[in-house]
Amino acid sequence: MTFLSRISGLVRDQVYAQVFGANAAMDAFFIAFRIPNFIRRLSAEGSFSMAFVPVLAEYKAKGDHAAVKALVDRVTGALTAAMLVVTALAVLLAPWIMRVFAPGFAPDSEQARLATLMLQITFPYALFISLASLVGGVLNSYQRFAIPALSPILLNISMISAAVCLVPHMKAWGYEPVLALAWGVFAAGILQLAFQLPSLAKLGLLPRPRLDFAHAGVRKIMKLMVPTLFGSSVAQINLLLNTLVASLLISGSVTWLYFSDRLLEFPLGMFGVAIGTVILPHLSGRHAVSDPQGYSKGLDWGFRLCLLIGIPACIGLVVCAEPLLATLFQYGRFTGRDVHMGSLSLMAQSLAVPAFLLVKVLAPAFYSRQDTRTPVKAALVSMAVNASCTVLFLVLMLRFSPMGQAAFAQANGSWLEALQKVEGAHALLALAIAAAGWVNTIQLWWYLRRAGVYQPQPGWGRFAVQLAVASVLMTAVVVALRLFWVDWAQWLWWERALRLSALVGAGGLVYAAGMLLTGYRPRELRGH
Repeated sequence: MTFLSRISGLVRDQVYAQVFGANAAMDAFFIAFRIPNFIRRLSAEGSFSMAFVPVLAEYKAKGDHAAVKALVDRVTGALTAAMLVVTALAVLLAPWIMRVFAPGFAPDSEQARLATLMLQITFPYALFISLASLVGGVLNSYQRFAIPALSPILLNISMISAAVCLVPHMKAWGYEPVLALAWGVFAAGILQLAFQLPSLAKLGLLPRPRLDFAHAGVRKIMKLMVPTLFGSSVAQINLLLNTLVASLLISGSVTWLYFSDRLLEFPLGMFGVAIGTVILPHLSGRHAVSDPQGYSKGLDWGFRLCLLIGIPACIGLVVCAEPLLATLFQYGRFTGRDVHMGSLSLMAQSLAVPAFLLVKVLAPAFYSRQDTRTPVKAALVSMAVNASCTVLFLVLMLRFSPMGQAAFAQANGSWLEALQKVEGAHALLALAIAAAGWVNTIQLWWYLRRAGVYQPQPGWGRFAVQLAVASVLMTAVVVALRLFWVDWAQWLWWERALRLSALVGAGGLVYAAGMLLTGYRPRELRGH
């Protein structure tokens, strides 16, 4: 189901590239949408779910349906009230919010005005999707994974429809065409919430919102949720901060980062979110019934699966960055220059794919035990690393690279003006995110081992050798094909698609063959 969602997301991004390309208006939209989308990450895949699901598991373990229903009613009431306040404030304060998150947009410019208007249109999406994430958390806890996993398809369908059907009318009505995307986001939030409600009704848990902050379950969730605001979504916080810096760079930087991030999200979203969605209820259940051995085995299975997927995904994205972007997006307004720029940031950020996947297992390992403090410690260090690396990399580029030195001289010593002249600086922001991702992952793993709740299962040495052999063989084959197929822009779309399929297919087959030849068996995917 998640795979279908990501495929539709890929089609959505192809429509973006062809209809709009990479320009100032799209930079404005991506920044406007990234803010409510960040709230979605916190709720659907982060803070709220990490706090809500373990508490719901406790209520379920007691076997009292009425108590579960009361919890759902009161959590719905509290979440609705909180998000209504946040949404109202965001809409009212949109001009000032934009000045914070897009300092590179001149306050009185058309770009800033457009970004502010789109933020006001898109932010209610955060309200609807937060409620949808509550419904999805309940369904996942009852082993109903399909409907929540399918609901993101509605976002993609809504956005595609807006880009294809509404854009011509926006032009005729005298509005900026990119505003169609903002209204597509608004509609998507309502659709995603409504789509899941019938499944919740079948469980007898359709909520009647009640505002009761004194309820023990609500208070416990709030207590757990506040620190997880940092711990569960550090990658997204880092991405949001780097988007702020990207607004200071040359026009198109935000859009290039977006498209490279979207390709990175394909393995992370399809596998990472799926693994995290399944493993949190499992770990919460093992902890609730005091089964430390089953808890440790579940973690071990998650770690191995993340590496099994993450390492070849990392190699493939680094080696095939330009072919991927050229095949998927280089049509219409998305040019060869956009492909090259997007590939730079994709290669840089892809270095941390295994780390980003492992966090999807490591973070739930703490939240399932209702330990919210430890991930916060790791998150704060990771954020500091991201900020430090961003500044360090940009300074080193301006002071020591020929292009940076020339831009610095032309800007008469002005750092901000120099950054607006250097092409490729956005890739350094992606590299900073990758460094922060690895720091976060290593910290969480070390804290988990120190707590003694995870004991590695036998066979890790053999598994490491299998991964190394299969990855080397795959890399050799993919690099050889890349040297044979160099200029992808010269081919038609179907010729690119065939070659990309051959590239990915050959790499995947060689990787699978390498794992099998070294003794790995598919039954090991089933875990324990």
